Amino acid sequence: MKKRQRKKKGARLGQHFLVNPQVAKAVAEGARVMKNDLVLEIGPGKGMLTRVLLSMGTRVVAVEKDPAMVALLNETFKKEISDQRLVVREDDIRNFLTLSTIYSPLSTSYKVAANIPYYITGELLRMFLTTENQPKSIAFLIQKEVAQRITGYGKRQPDGAIKESVLSLSVKVYGTPRYVKTVSRGNFNPPPNVDSAILAITDISRKNFKNVSEEMFFKIVKAGFAQKRKKLSGNLKKLFGNRTEKIFSDLTLDPRIRAEDVGLSVWLSLAKNL
Repeated sequence: MKKRQRKKKGARLGQHFLVNPQVAKAVAEGARVMKNDLVLEIGPGKGMLTRVLLSMGTRVVAVEKDPAMVALLNETFKKEISDQRLVVREDDIRNFLTLSTIYSPLSTSYKVAANIPYYITGELLRMFLTTENQPKSIAFLIQKEVAQRITGYGKRQPDGAIKESVLSLSVKVYGTPRYVKTVSRGNFNPPPNVDSAILAITDISRKNFKNVSEEMFFKIVKAGFAQKRKKLSGNLKKLFGNRTEKIFSDLTLDPRIRAEDVGLSVWLSLAKNL
């Protein structure tokens, strides 16, 4: 009878430690990190990305959930901590209601770079894109399929169009997502079951909500995708009644179109008009 293998602690916490410094460098470059920047790193683990960020002349705030990894980071980066170039905090990043509670300079200008657990990807994207003090840029190592869904990389239709989703629109309305590169599972220890990718989001702001209600935009997007197989007009009509037909006519929208075939600019127009 075979003995049941115990999962390594890192894998149990959703951590797959990065072992390739070139990938770490690509993450930092994806976030457009420059000398003297303040960078928030989530789940630094053994410090592969931390070391690269520090080598680029940045100041780093690293939030790590695993106490064993916190102890290792404190030992590995004694000098950087002493020089106040690195702050290591033991906590779950999701416990912070506002980023300024992590480290006061984060209440001004900062960037985010991290190799994050797959299972909190959506939660962290929502947290950083919707927070009052948004980061200037984000670069996450995430599941390849999710990065493709957000950016459309490798998923374009024959006519060049991209199939949208609630997730992709929720990212694009705040910033410009970019598929940086595919990262194979061999770059991690323990290796995940699927390949990863670096997702970068730049030009983060709320400029799209100057003339459009943030609440109304998401209300319409969720309603539009409520039944993906149905026409967008039919889904929205349940919420807005006969006004939907007039708006579609005013915007010269095909009443047969589906939600996944509608780009961000049209969704913003729908939110503004409805």
